[in-house]
Formats: sequence, C-alpha cells, structure tokens
Amino acid sequence: MTQDSPSPTTRPAGRRRSPIGPTIAVLGGLVVVFLLLAQVWTEVLWYDQLGFAQVLWTEWGTRAALFVAGFLIMAGAVAGSLSFAYRSRPVYAPSTQEQANLDQYREAIEPLRKLVMIVGPVVLGLFAGAAASQQWSTVQLALHGSSVGQVDPQYGIDLGFYLFSLPALRFVVSFLMAVTILSGIGALATHYLYGGLRIGGGSGTPRTTRAARVHLSVVGAVLMLLIAANYWLDRYSILTKAGEKFEGAAFTDVHAVIPAKAMLAGIAVFVAVTFIWTAIRGTWRLPLIGVGLMVLAAIAVGGIYPAIVQRFQVAPNQQDAEAPFIERNIDATLDAYDIDAQSVTTTPYDAKVTAETGALRADAETTASIRLLDPQIVSPSFKQLEQIRAFYNFPDTLSVDRYDVDGESRDTVIAVRELDLDGLSNDQRNWTNDTTVYTHGYGVVAAYGNTTGARGAPEFWESGIPSTGGIGEYEPRIYFGQQSPDYSIVGAPEGSGNWELDYPDDASNGAVNTTFPTSEVSAGPSIGNLWNKLIYAVKMGDEQLLFSDRVNSDSQILYDRDPAERVAKVAPYLTLDGRVYPAVVDGRVVWMIDGYTTSDQYPYSASRSLEDATTDSLTVQSTTVEALAPEMVNYIRNSVKATVDAYDGHVTLYAWDTEDPILQAWQKIFPTSLHPVSEISSELMSHIRYPEDLFKVQRTLLGRYHVNDDPAQFFSGNDFWTTPDDPTITTASVAQPPYYLTLQMPDQDEATFSLMSTFIPAGGNARNVLTGYLAVDADAGSTAGQVSEDYGKMRLLELPRDSTVPGPGQQNNNFTTDPTVSTELNILGRGDSSVVRGNLLTLPVGGGLLYVQPVYLQSSTGTQFPLLQRVLVGFGDSIGFAPTLDEALDQVFGGDSGTDAGDAGTNPDTGTDTGTGTDPGTDTGTGTGTETPAPTPTDSPAADDARTRLQTALQEANQAMQDGQAALADGDFAAYGAAQDRLDQALADAIAAEAELGGS
Repeated sequence: MTQDSPSPTTRPAGRRRSPIGPTIAVLGGLVVVFLLLAQVWTEVLWYDQLGFAQVLWTEWGTRAALFVAGFLIMAGAVAGSLSFAYRSRPVYAPSTQEQANLDQYREAIEPLRKLVMIVGPVVLGLFAGAAASQQWSTVQLALHGSSVGQVDPQYGIDLGFYLFSLPALRFVVSFLMAVTILSGIGALATHYLYGGLRIGGGSGTPRTTRAARVHLSVVGAVLMLLIAANYWLDRYSILTKAGEKFEGAAFTDVHAVIPAKAMLAGIAVFVAVTFIWTAIRGTWRLPLIGVGLMVLAAIAVGGIYPAIVQRFQVAPNQQDAEAPFIERNIDATLDAYDIDAQSVTTTPYDAKVTAETGALRADAETTASIRLLDPQIVSPSFKQLEQIRAFYNFPDTLSVDRYDVDGESRDTVIAVRELDLDGLSNDQRNWTNDTTVYTHGYGVVAAYGNTTGARGAPEFWESGIPSTGGIGEYEPRIYFGQQSPDYSIVGAPEGSGNWELDYPDDASNGAVNTTFPTSEVSAGPSIGNLWNKLIYAVKMGDEQLLFSDRVNSDSQILYDRDPAERVAKVAPYLTLDGRVYPAVVDGRVVWMIDGYTTSDQYPYSASRSLEDATTDSLTVQSTTVEALAPEMVNYIRNSVKATVDAYDGHVTLYAWDTEDPILQAWQKIFPTSLHPVSEISSELMSHIRYPEDLFKVQRTLLGRYHVNDDPAQFFSGNDFWTTPDDPTITTASVAQPPYYLTLQMPDQDEATFSLMSTFIPAGGNARNVLTGYLAVDADAGSTAGQVSEDYGKMRLLELPRDSTVPGPGQQNNNFTTDPTVSTELNILGRGDSSVVRGNLLTLPVGGGLLYVQPVYLQSSTGTQFPLLQRVLVGFGDSIGFAPTLDEALDQVFGGDSGTDAGDAGTNPDTGTDTGTGTDPGTDTGTGTGTETPAPTPTDSPAADDARTRLQTALQEANQAMQDGQAALADGDFAAYGAAQDRLDQALADAIAAEAELGGS
C-alpha cells in the first residue's frame, strides 16, 4: 500500500451545514417582530400622550383574554377529541373489506399524524381566538351592564337582559356549538379511520367500539344541550325580529312560535338524555329516534303549526289580532329613538295658503334671521375671497353656527382655513417642506348668514390673516383638522430659529414663521430619542426621520390628526355623527363631534339602517359630510359630546346623556374617559347643537310613528309620511337634508336656533304637498354646566289631510315655471354666467309655510365662485323674486310683509346698508313676483315707469322665446330669426330698465 493511498477505514468528512439559512430565518423573524413592535408601541405612545392609555389597555387586554380563551377552548377540545379517538382505537382493526380499503389511508396519514393532530387544532384555535376577540365589547357590556328599570311586554324581564346579557349568551352558545361540531367531526373521522366506527358489515356485528360509542354519545349529548339552549334563547330574540308590518313578536309568534321553541328545547334535552343512555347501555336506537322526533317536531311544531295559525286565525282578522302587538311596537320604538310624547309635541296646523299684507309682523325675529347663505354652495366664494394662498383650503361644505355679535345671537356660516399640501407646486414639495415647514392652517372665517356683502358676496365678520373681526382674540393655528397632512414634525431647541410657516406676510420678508412650543404643550408623542425615531421611521415608512436635523430632542410627531379619527380611537364604542364642525371656544378653535351609543337588541323597537336614514343630498355631494355606516339599529342615543382642540389635538369627551344605560356601562368599563356635563363652560355650551344624523334617524321613524295613538291606522298605513326629495338635485332622487335655522314655532315665545325638516305623503303616486313640519330646539343654552330645558324638544306640526300647501317639489316647480321668474333666470344665465339655486328653506310664519331659496350666479368657465343675486320666496301660490329677501317678501305679501328681513336696506351692488330699511308699503325691489304689488304714493314716477318697462320687456321676451320654439318646431326659420331678434331687443330693454331701477 502506497503512502498516498487512503486507509480503508478512513471516511470522508461530512459536509458542514451552512449557517446562512438559519441566520436568514432568525433575522427575518426578528424583522417581523420589530415591525409588529413598532406598530404596537407607537399606538401605546399615541394613547398615552392623549391620556387615554386605559382605553387601549382595556381593549387590548379584553381582546387578548378572549383570544386565549377561544384558542384554548377550541384547540383543547379538538385536540382532546382527536387524541382520545386515536388512543382508544382498537388494537386490531376488524378484518373486513371496508377496513382493508382504509389501510392505504392509514398508512399515508401515519407519518403526518402527530403533525396533523397538533397543527389542526392550533389552526382552528387561532381562527376561534380571532373570532372571540372581536366580541370584546359584547363581553365587556355583559360584565358591566346593569338593569334599565323597564321590562319587556312579553316576559316582563328587565331590558338590561336584552341589551347586555342576551348578546353575550348567544355568542357563548354559538361558539360552543362550533367547538362541539368541529370536535365531533374530528372524533368521527378518527374513529372511522382507525376502526372504532364502521359503516358496513353484518347486522349482528357491533358498529362501534365501546370507547367510540361513549365518545360520540357524549359529543352528541353536549351538542343537543347547546341546541336546546339556542332554542330557548330564540324565545327572547324573537322580540326583535322583523315582520311584514312591524318589528317584534306578532300574534303568531306569541301564540305559536314561542311555545314551539320551548317545546323544541325540551325535545333537544330529551335527545341529549338518550345519547347519555347510549353511552351507558350501548344502543343507538333511542338517539336516532330522538333526532328523528326532533326533526319532525321542528317541521310540524316549528313550521306547519305557526303557518296554520297565521293562515286561519290571524289572516282573516289580522288588524284586530295584531293591534296589541303593534301597540307594543309603537311604544318601544318611540322610547328607543327618544321620540315619545315627552320629546315630541304634536300640534295641528291649518296652514294658510293666501298671502296677506303684514302677515309676518308677528314673526319679525324669524324673518330677520332667515339664512341666505347656503353653506354647501358658498365654499368656492370663501376660497376665492379668503383662501389667501393655494396651500390653504376650506371644506366643500361649510358649517352653520351661532355667535353673539354686538349682544345679539346671529346665525353664521363658518369654516376653518386648513392646510392643504396639494395646493403646493411640485417644486415646493419635498420632505422638509411637507413635514416641518407646512405644518398647520391658520384661523377661521365667518360670514353673516342672513345678509350679503358687495355684489352678493358673503359679508364676513371674521376674516383675514392675521384674523380680525368680531370673534376676539383666539389661538388661530390649526394643527389638527380634516385636511391636515398625514404627519408633521414640530418643535425645535431654543435659539435654533423658526421654520414652521405661520402665514404669508409682505412686511416680514414674505412670511411669518413660528415654532410649536413643545416644552410647554404636548400635541403628539415625543420623537426626540433614537428609539422613537426608529419606530416612527418604520411606522411612517420614512427614513428621513432618522437622518434629518430637524428631528431633534424637542420634536413631537403629530399624526392621526382628523378629529373624527381621534375621537373614534379613544371612544371605540361610539358611532360618530357624519359632520364635524368648528367653533371658537374660550380662545381656542375646537372641533365638535356628536357620538352615539346604539343597539339592535331593544325588544319590539323598529330596526333601521343608519346609512339609509342619514343619506341625503348633502352626504351624496359632499366630501366632508358623510352618512353613517351601514349598521342596523333599533336603539340610539346622543350620549357623548366630544371636542378636539385644533391646536394641540386634545380630545375631551362629555357624558351628555347620563340616563343612557349603554353609556352607563361604558363609564364603568372606562371610568376615567368621560367628563361630566358640569365641566362644560358657558361658551362651549353655546355652540353645542342638536346633531343632524340623530335628527335624520328620528324623522325617518316619525314618518310612520306619528300615528302613535292608533294601531289600526298604523296597520293600514294610509297616513304614512316620507321626507321629500331635494328639488335642487336633478340627477337623482335623494332626500332633502335638514337645515339649521333660527325660527319661532307657533307655540314658542321667541325664536331659537333649530333644526328643521318637512314631510310629504308616502307612496309612489302621492302628491307633493306638505303633511308635516318638524323642528327640534337645537340650542343647548349658554349656562356653564347646565343644559337648556328646551334642548332636544321636538315640535311637529300636522297639516290637514286635505292640505294644499305645496311641498318642496311642487314649490320648486312653481318657481321654475313662473313666466317672470323663468325669463329673468334665463337672462341671468345667458352668456358666460350660470345660475345656481341654493337650499330651499321652509319656515312656519304668517300662519302658513314660507319658502325661501337664494339664487346665485357664477361664471360658467374659468374662476368660478357663486355670488347671491336674487332671492326666491313662495307662500301658497304667491311668488316673489328680487335682489334682496326683504324686497321679495314685500312682493309676496301685498307690498308690505309687516317686518324687515336681515338684508333690509342693503344695497345689492355695494353690500352696504342704505340706512332706509324697508318702509312699510314701499316696494324697493327690482324683482318681479307673480303677484306684483300695486304702486304706492312713495314710488317715484321714474321708478314706476322703469318697473312698468321691465315688466313689459320680460313679457315680450317670454313671448318671443315661445314663438321662436314654435317656429323652430314648424321648420319656419324666417319666423325663428324674427323671434330671436325680438328676444334680443326685449332682453336689452329689460337689462336697461333693471339698471335704471338699480340706480334709482
């Protein structure tokens, strides 16, 4: 053997496993853990900075506990069932063809058996734990809910059982049924696979081993007991079921279905006993008979018998049979939606349809407050006149509020000048500008609601940068708003200079800058240390946070800045109103939000979709006002008023409805989150108002439930109402929104800030005439810690069933088809101008119902913003159309309405007050109502002549248009050309006469 020859006993060294794979796996795992940790810990920092850490820990703790419980119950039950079935398998499988066919499956599964018996239960446990954790609020309410003090009409059980306990019991029973079924499936499959259960074979051969029989019998008995519990709970849940005419248990339910559910529950318990008997005695005959009996009973007792009762006992006498249960439904619905007799005062109102001279004398306060600015239309005017720079913006729908101006409460249209990064040019967009320079908006802009400025522009009483006007001194910087950037970095060490743009200013080299005082005010989590920089760089996906010098030891990061989003996070139990509105309160701009507690478990109450009830023309067109989420509820309360400070983002929740049992439960769950009403300042109280979405839901219910004293009438449905479609929307049929107005209802001593809506008859072929008028006192008062006694009081005016008062649709048609109005609108809309008609307001004044609609004019191309040019007024069949509301009212009411509107004496061209007001009996308008008032001695001869020539010119223009259309239809182009010439001449004459009137 040579020296180089390998020894026969020498083996080549084994290949060393590469460490790259395990290293990559470990690093990947660490990265995933860190990414999750970054998301979790930044949430902790956010909640802790706001002072709501308890909310986060309570929710996460409850979710975690339910996840663990759900995981352990599901995984443990399934794993235990599989393990017992495998361990109790027969040592020798029966020698049958069936078992021989199963051998190949047993051999295939055996290498993976341990993995399957571990992974299967774990996967099912994860799904079960995730599902259980979603029920955290249900469990918390069940643990902290208390009695309501009212009982249901069927069983006499306190309503707290339905609101709190029943949902949790149904969850537990459903969850355990799923666990039992999955455990049974696993046991059945394992026993069959390993010979403990067989299907084929001779009749005398046992089909199960003793262990399999006991196992499956116990599972079957548990399942039957859970089915019995489910049947028993159905007896209570049936009180919230939807019926053909109404919600809740009807005659058939009470006399047939509920007894059937109890009987089926008893049968299920009996079948459970038979399964136990099988486990002891060894025969499957009894449980099989029991299951068959239960199926037959479910068909006969649970299906056929109720159908017979409905067909032969209820249907022939349905109205009388259902009357007591309809009454239950009415009572429960009125209480659940807070529209009972204590909240709603119903008054017959025989509205006049004939306008009489001086009819508005008793409604002077309402008339003076009629709002002319449509907050959904005038946003472009705010932008053009008060935007200042492109990186500022206003929402597309503004807000209506009231402020004390010179000692008088006045309705105003208000908006916040927010920051909009999309307004920056491309060369201005970079990380430094987006994140550290352009960090906040600046100031509020407010205009009077009942008058206008020069050429129909809004008359601002708070405007400009720096902000000036009647509001007084306040902190104008808007760091938190509906259009704020995703995140900003604020704060800097002393002496490092100011780099946050405050506002443009020519006197300060182009701009005034500021630095958020992070040493004094906390607006967001600190990002001044390396760890926080790192986790927020991961959260925001932005490495600049790690390397920028502007992220320093004094820096704070502002994110989740939308007011509604902030409230939703700190109060996850609330459904939030679709509108967030600003107010200047105690020297700060705050966002105000209404929160609702809801339930779908109120016995006998009508169920409604929040999305359907709150969708209207406003939510369809607006990007800032939204309908509520598609949630079905049968109980709702405005339980919380929330504010978000626009400067530091601080969220304050006030427990508004302390009698709400659901809010009481949440106060126990989060005892430190809510502040009492007694802490509300007088200035904040003065800006709290009745919420729109709650009012929309309530008006939807009142359309049916105003007939609350007559079950027979409810059953027939002949007096149901509906909310009219918005006539200003021509592209779709969508409900008219409610409007905030200062008005005086017939039974009130003085006008108050209110929210109103109208009703017309329900039905596809119903006339568009008014049947009802609803207004709620929306003013909470101005006393610190004390809510006005009238706040939330609803007043419903019921018009006679043969009413001829035009509804919004009819009134819009009257306006549109009036020859004089139509002709002048065509004049205004000629050329490069387009006419925009604003919200159609309805007011109960003059013994009838008055319609007011502002008419705006804007450019058809280029820069477009609406300016108020005319006002349409309707009362019965009378129509007024003039440059000012005051003049239009005089036209309608025989030359003298009896009072002054808010724009009385205002020159529509200059926007200034002429100081003359509206002299009774004097028509100062240039409009031409259908009923033109007779000239009075105070009319000058020149004005009278100009008015006559204007009337004549408009009539000639209208006739020329009709002649031209007729000629065009006949193909007579010569006649059409002649008609067009006459039209041009008539329009020129009308414009000249109108100009003469405007200068007179």
